[in-house]
Amino acid sequence: MYTLKRPLFHSFRFNNSNFTSLRSSTKTYQANETIRSQNPIFSAKFPDPTRPFFIANSPSVSRINTHFPNSLIQPRLTSTTQTFPQIRNFCNKQSNPNAELSASNDISAVIPPIRSSQPIDAGSSMRKPISLWPGMYHSPVTNALWEARSSMFEKSADDKQYSQSELVAKTPSRSRTCIDYKFSSDYILKEQYRNPWDEIRMGKLLEDLDALAGTISYKHCRNDDGATRPILLVTASVDRMVLKKPIHVDFDLKISGAVTWVGRSSMEIQLEVTQSTQDSPNPSDSIAFVANFTFVARDSQTGKSAPVNQILPETEREKLLWKEAEERNKMRKQKRAERKKDANNSDEDRLYSLLAEGRVFCDMPALADRDSILIRDTCHENSLICQPQQRNIHGRIFGGFLMRKAFELAFSNAYAFAGAAPCFLEVDHIDFFKPVDVGNFLRLKSSVLYTEVENPAKPLINVEVVAHVTRPELRSSEVSNKFYFTFTVRPEAMKEGLRIRNVVPATEEEARRVLEHMDAESSQ
Repeated sequence: MYTLKRPLFHSFRFNNSNFTSLRSSTKTYQANETIRSQNPIFSAKFPDPTRPFFIANSPSVSRINTHFPNSLIQPRLTSTTQTFPQIRNFCNKQSNPNAELSASNDISAVIPPIRSSQPIDAGSSMRKPISLWPGMYHSPVTNALWEARSSMFEKSADDKQYSQSELVAKTPSRSRTCIDYKFSSDYILKEQYRNPWDEIRMGKLLEDLDALAGTISYKHCRNDDGATRPILLVTASVDRMVLKKPIHVDFDLKISGAVTWVGRSSMEIQLEVTQSTQDSPNPSDSIAFVANFTFVARDSQTGKSAPVNQILPETEREKLLWKEAEERNKMRKQKRAERKKDANNSDEDRLYSLLAEGRVFCDMPALADRDSILIRDTCHENSLICQPQQRNIHGRIFGGFLMRKAFELAFSNAYAFAGAAPCFLEVDHIDFFKPVDVGNFLRLKSSVLYTEVENPAKPLINVEVVAHVTRPELRSSEVSNKFYFTFTVRPEAMKEGLRIRNVVPATEEEARRVLEHMDAESSQ
């Protein structure tokens, strides 16, 4: 005989009337007795006083609350009650990668077809063939995109030798892909993208952008017979992304993109994030931001650069996008050359000016400016072992995962620095220097590089995140990525008297990093 004296804790939303009697009274239950609600969403079982637990009965509920907060022993589900984790069967129909992807928990993904259209179940967790799939990576969008990518691999002809003459020119429309986030009608999906302030999780959105860009690049590299050449496509860089308007989690969101420019072994994919709200019903005002991803192709056997299908723009807009992308590609090469020159011809006067206040902090801290702080005093760090569940279809760590982890660390850093929840404004150009493999020891180091407080109503906080791939066995550490994020602070916090401090470097190396980023910002 056991007496339940604690309130029921659960992670779902239920009708309070269903459990009034349970909350308002103390009732005695027999061992192994099971109670069920009038609305059979879950049942509660009491095997002993320390292990009461709930079992979800509804197929729409994907998680269960298996313990009370103070329970010392976790429950062991019996054969009759162990119905989780919930497994959905893989769609028996032949999946078509040319389908428009809908980012819903039970969505079908459908892209305008070339020949035929078949739905892709984005909620499916059964993948085939298993050797092509990453670990159980929980994201409805990445699941749908990788599932579409898997169907491309199923048609690949690895034994066939391809030559440059077999490459074909394809129009941008052949690779165009869209994702619809039906936040207004899909509560479960909205919960996955909502942050504590009821706003969109930008890190998760950046992760989806990288996954979508990868799928678009694979579609462009497919041949007319549906086969995919045996190449590896990896993210090389991401251009600066500026948020043009706030993104709300209560309104439907759409991401669409296509290949806009192709070199010999590289290609640029442009993605548009759009959201129509009551304040901006006009489609021209619905663009939240634009992202340009550069992917490079590598031969799967030798690792050397591999040629890709050329592009054939048809419409005036496609020709304009190709021209803009060509200019960006030339500008990237020019900036790389300028960086090498600047490394040898640094501006010594600017360095001394930046280091002046830092020297006061180091030599006479009692006399230092109370409205300033050293860069090294704003640092935060996150370390993790890269797990198989975070790998992409090539067995390496998914680039979007790195972008999300970097963003979340930068957001936390800006939050701790400002003393109020920050607002994301932009992410600067991202370069992927080194691949990250499963099992690598990844260290993400974040710091506030500098602030811009000329406009007191909208101060800017520039955060740098550097990702280091560390291999303890080899006693080596290499930089794999550098990320630069810009945040501001909510207007209501500034009205309450919040002040943002200046950040100053203490070493010449820190001063050079600040100048390099400032120059990159001014050149854009």
